[in-house]
Amino acid sequence: MNTKIKICGLTRRDDVLQAAELGADLLGFVFAKSPRRVTPERVVEISAGLPKEILKVGVFVDASLAEVKDVAAFCGLDVLQLHGVEDSDYCRALNSFKLLKVVRLGVGRNLPESSLSSYWATLFDTWLPDQAGGGGKVFDWRQVLPWSGRRFFLAGGLTPENVGRAIAMTKSFGVDVSSGVEISPGIKDATKIRKFIAAVRKADKGDENE
Repeated sequence: MNTKIKICGLTRRDDVLQAAELGADLLGFVFAKSPRRVTPERVVEISAGLPKEILKVGVFVDASLAEVKDVAAFCGLDVLQLHGVEDSDYCRALNSFKLLKVVRLGVGRNLPESSLSSYWATLFDTWLPDQAGGGGKVFDWRQVLPWSGRRFFLAGGLTPENVGRAIAMTKSFGVDVSSGVEISPGIKDATKIRKFIAAVRKADKGDENE
């Protein structure tokens, strides 16, 4: 099975179309505080006409249920990426969507003991003390090895140069990239996206990307 590819932090129509054309499986739009933040209206504009098989992901950090539901319905989101401290009631209220729960790892931050089975998938990102995202930093991929065989996305500092090694080591269900294919926050580089996707597909064939 091919590794799923998620391109996140999209803000421009051209970048959305290029990512879709080059083979991305999921496209991420940030609705939380971030230099990549977009409005629901903007997402509708830049994502119009995407093939149905490409999943649209909304990124939220401790947003109210009402806000998440309204934005998801307005934008036609398929997946809700949750970075906050959502409880079980919160998640049950969103069970009509695929839920992608973010778990941040790093020094002193280990895999949670509690079950994450209620989510569609887990996304492992780098823990930073002052922000919800991974900041383009890599964590020790060995931390996710006990999760082998489960549905998870690997994030945090992935680039065209290292994603092949990441997949070879972790056997992740999917990979997530934002800053690793950018010119500047929210502005993607088509060449980097192409190289990233090519490196993933090379890894899928059993070849590490050096």
